[in-house]
Amino acid sequence: MTWNLANRLLERLDKIAHFDEVYAHCDYPCGIYDPHTAQMAAHTVIRMMDLIKEMQSKKGGGDAEMLEYQHNLVRATSIKEQHAEICKHELRVLWGDYFKKEHADAYPKLNELVFNGLKLASKAKQTTDVKTAEELLSTVEQIAEIFWKTKGVETKRVTAFYPTKREIVYPKV
Repeated sequence: MTWNLANRLLERLDKIAHFDEVYAHCDYPCGIYDPHTAQMAAHTVIRMMDLIKEMQSKKGGGDAEMLEYQHNLVRATSIKEQHAEICKHELRVLWGDYFKKEHADAYPKLNELVFNGLKLASKAKQTTDVKTAEELLSTVEQIAEIFWKTKGVETKRVTAFYPTKREIVYPKV
C-alpha cells in the first residue's frame, strides 16, 4: 500500500470515526525527560521581573522615552508570561509522562510540589513580585532533585552563571 493510499484511507476513516487531534512531546516512552528546561524557564521569569523593576527607575518623561519604556515593558512582560507557561508545560510533562505512582509513594511531597509549582507559575504570570518567581524556582529545584533521585543520580546546587545569580540543580556526573 502506498503512503497516498494509506493517507486517503485514514482520512475517510476519520470522517466516520471523528478522531481527536492530539499534540505531545512524543507520548511514547522515549525516556527523554529532564527538569532543566523548567529551571531555565523559572530563571527567565525572575530575570524578566528584575528587568521590569529596573525599567521603572529609568522611565523618562518625554514621548520617545515613554514609548521606549512601554515597548520594553510589554516585551519583558510577554517573555515572563511565556516562560512561566513553559515552566508549567515542563512540569506537566514530568508529572504526566515521567513520574509514576511509586515515585509519589517514595517522595510524599511530590504531589504537593508539582501542584504548587503549577500554581506558582500561574501566579508569576499575574504579578511582578519576584518573591513569587523565587518560590517557583525553589519548588522546581526540589522537583528536579526528586527527579534525579528517582534515577539514582545525586545532585548538586550551584549558583547559576545567569544574571539571576540564583541556584540551579545539576546532576552529579
